[in-house]
Amino acid sequence: MAITQRQEQIQEQKLVQQQKLTQQHMMMIHLLEMPLTELEQSIKAELDDNPALETADHVDAMMAGAEGTAGMGDDSADEDFEARTEREEREDALDTALSGLGMDDEMPEPSFAMDNMESADYEEIVYGDRMSFYDRLKEQMVDVELTEVQEYIIEYIIGSLDSDGLLRKDTGSINDELAIYHNIDTTDEEIEHVIRILQTFDPPGIGARSLQECLLLQIKRRKPSAVGELMTTVISSCFDAFMGKNWKKIAQTLSLDDAQLSAVRDELLRLNPKPGSSLGETEGVSMHQITPDFIIDTADDGTISFTINNGEIPELNISPSFTDMIKRYQKSKAQMTRQEKEALLYAREKVERARGFIEAVKQRHRTLYVTMKAIIDIQRKYLTDGDEADLKPMILKDVADRTGLDISTVSRVSNMKYAQTRWGTFRLRHFFSDSIKSDNGEEMSTRKIKAALKDVIDSEDKSSPMSDDALKDEMRKRGYPVARRTIAKYREQMNIPVARLRRR
Repeated sequence: MAITQRQEQIQEQKLVQQQKLTQQHMMMIHLLEMPLTELEQSIKAELDDNPALETADHVDAMMAGAEGTAGMGDDSADEDFEARTEREEREDALDTALSGLGMDDEMPEPSFAMDNMESADYEEIVYGDRMSFYDRLKEQMVDVELTEVQEYIIEYIIGSLDSDGLLRKDTGSINDELAIYHNIDTTDEEIEHVIRILQTFDPPGIGARSLQECLLLQIKRRKPSAVGELMTTVISSCFDAFMGKNWKKIAQTLSLDDAQLSAVRDELLRLNPKPGSSLGETEGVSMHQITPDFIIDTADDGTISFTINNGEIPELNISPSFTDMIKRYQKSKAQMTRQEKEALLYAREKVERARGFIEAVKQRHRTLYVTMKAIIDIQRKYLTDGDEADLKPMILKDVADRTGLDISTVSRVSNMKYAQTRWGTFRLRHFFSDSIKSDNGEEMSTRKIKAALKDVIDSEDKSSPMSDDALKDEMRKRGYPVARRTIAKYREQMNIPVARLRRR
């Protein structure tokens, strides 16, 4: 018996709700994510790209120049020189843009300066020399002989260093990135050679691929000595024991007497495990990375106020020459030529983009304001006394609920932005803390528990350090009834070793 199959087409109607991000929404999101210095660069780029966008001081200067000209009849000699020059440049830019219309199928679309800034992990900001960590290292390139390709490679490697000054990428990854993203054809051997050159720069230890290599590079820079040889041996052969502070094992392995052990230990502890941070402290951390976006002021009476740091952000306006041109063309639509219609479309596009950009900047300011106000309302006690133990449990949802913003919006505000307070300058993420419930149901900040745990460990008898069980009992006495596994988890997160490795 034959079996036949029949195919049918069925038409169904479904109601599906989809949300698509408009270009204006995307612009607002990009500007919201930017820290102050990056926003300043983006505004400058937009001013250069969009002739319909002007700063308020430019418009004021134009008006002042126009008034001076009107008072002198046809004589324009008294017009403000800078205003006249800028007006002429704007008019030339407009004429050039309009003259090119009709030659291409699509209008030129300006691009935003949206480079992703590397996250800075500095909790405290050091103000000093405005030269950045990156610039300080590039400055030393003139002291070594490099080919053009090597210069490009070493600049790329410097830009890949983390905040500690260490290189966390292997040569193969760097080679692939240079080939794919920068069209640089090189070899792993060449990259390794350039890394060795970078490692001769100051401060010692810069460009190391690991903490062990970082310490060995610093020892190598010292004058040859017996203690220096012992330091090299300890880091090369007993690194695990060194990391665990097991000096007794090091002494036994290397047959060191007490005097030798004391000398090598003192010298090893003088080494800097984070040469990048050290350069930032002495030379001034990059102002491009850590300019505070908020300035919070706590008065002696406990009153807290804040301002949004606008830096060098100018007041933005629409160019009168563009709006006037649109009005002029709209009055004579019927008699317009094809080129005039294209000019009208071009002017409209630029004006709409300028309006959208101005609104996005204003929306960013409003969002930053309500977000910081909510953070201050929640963390008022901490901002009053500066005691980190007073940081209340606060997650993104808490701020979102208070402001009516979406959680993703609060997250964008909190990333890569800093607040200057009476107690130091911190990343906004510093004010956020998860919470846990204790055995009695009380909600406590994890930050507060960690601070108390660190205090207990710091004050313990180092000849007989407390186990996690003993720490749990001591924390319970201090009013923090948390489980032993929680103690172990927080101890590991703070890079505090177990009891036997804390013994001195």
